[in-house]
Amino acid sequence: MIDVTNDDLTAARALRRRLHARPELSGQEHETARIIAAEMRGAGAHEVLEGLGGTGVAAVFHGTGPGRCLMIRAELDALPILEESGVPWSSEHDGVAHMCGHDGHMAILVALARALGRGFARGRVVLLFQPAEEDGAGAKAVLADPRTAGLAPDLVVSLHNLPGLPIGSAALADGPMGSASRGMRVRLTGREAHASSPEHGLSPRRALSRLMEGLTDLDEGTFPAEQFALVTVAGVSMGGTAFGVAPGRGELRATLRTLTDERMAQLVRDAEALVRETAVADRLGVTIDYHEVFEATSNHPEAVKVLRRALDAAGVEHGPEGQPWRPSEDFGRLSALAPAAMLFLGAGEGQPPLHDPRYDFPDALIEVGARIFAEAVTVAV
Repeated sequence: MIDVTNDDLTAARALRRRLHARPELSGQEHETARIIAAEMRGAGAHEVLEGLGGTGVAAVFHGTGPGRCLMIRAELDALPILEESGVPWSSEHDGVAHMCGHDGHMAILVALARALGRGFARGRVVLLFQPAEEDGAGAKAVLADPRTAGLAPDLVVSLHNLPGLPIGSAALADGPMGSASRGMRVRLTGREAHASSPEHGLSPRRALSRLMEGLTDLDEGTFPAEQFALVTVAGVSMGGTAFGVAPGRGELRATLRTLTDERMAQLVRDAEALVRETAVADRLGVTIDYHEVFEATSNHPEAVKVLRRALDAAGVEHGPEGQPWRPSEDFGRLSALAPAAMLFLGAGEGQPPLHDPRYDFPDALIEVGARIFAEAVTVAV
């Protein structure tokens, strides 16, 4: 039995508030990573890897006997949001805040680490603190780090807090868990002209207008149908600040979202074909590039089985309602390491939603999350 004590939880709550006050953006989590690495060493980890995939940290704990390896993942990064929660531990960094609860996810693993450090029966546990989840770059970077292969997990699990679910309850299901998504940036190039003679130039105005309608017309199905596709126009711009110049350049930014990677590939082909046809029709040059690319996340039945048994052992109410969800999760890429699954942990029905400037991770979830993962270790290894 892995016993998470009141002292473990008290320390984890204090750490959560410390991390909340000192948030760092994706890829810049240097102080956060140093704090976490020190916590892992203090907890008695047998090995601590730093700089994994940039700023990531992995802590390895060995049981007293042989067994399988369970990897449990949390995230290091915060968001470019100005906090409005008003809590005493509010962000000290203007315009950066833990509005997704990653501070709480880290605290859960710190509480668990302290318990693991006192010993457990068998197997091996890897606590992975992943960088850059919010922009979709972190898991890919961790996988590209040659040291990750040596961690060799048999299963990978994680959780994400979710406002709207009753506090302390869980959502878990086999199959699709989070959407694939990517940011598409389209740049159109024509020719400027004097504002008095716009006909002498090549303006992107009509092309941008058609694309705003045409791209959103690619929407299909109702989530979570397999053919579901959603295109959201995130921004449009053209020209400069001079009133005397008719614009010759424009940019459109859109988010493409599907439930599966296969449907995303088709949506990308359709969107690119539409963009190029529209540009050719108006004799415009065009470039297309992509940002914040997330693969679809799907829960493997083997990993789900372990988490269900852990939820039952921890006495946590759970069901499939709440999965899948429309947002994306960088966790999906980690299924390349081993069968993987993520559960949602209810943060309360009256909570502000994730990424809301008023959000603050409920400290009560630290105990629930740590208990779930402690049971998962016992079940999995």
